[in-house]
Amino acid sequence: MRTVVLDTRDPRALADFYVELIGGKITAEEHDWVAVTDDDGRRFAFQLSPEHEPPTFPDPKGSQQFHLDVEIARTDLDEAARRIVELGGRRLSADGDDFQVFTDPVGHTFCLVWD
Repeated sequence: MRTVVLDTRDPRALADFYVELIGGKITAEEHDWVAVTDDDGRRFAFQLSPEHEPPTFPDPKGSQQFHLDVEIARTDLDEAARRIVELGGRRLSADGDDFQVFTDPVGHTFCLVWD
């Protein structure tokens, strides 16, 4: 697999969010496409989708479409959650024993997970 691609109305803004969340750097940018690559060569890209509508979660009639699990140390949870909100994300759930659910600024869900 080469790249995980997310639709968004603002590719650069969403790329900036994920650089702060998971690291890496912007390695390609056009008006409708921004790619982020980490030190191990994994790529995330963000493509312009002017009509993007975020998934509704939790909603038994809807779907997340996909989500990421981002691993952290349990002791870093409060700081990570604060930073996600500061960057424009939102906490959806804080009730998991080994995960919490968030959204990025445009509504894609992801989980912070720990052992």
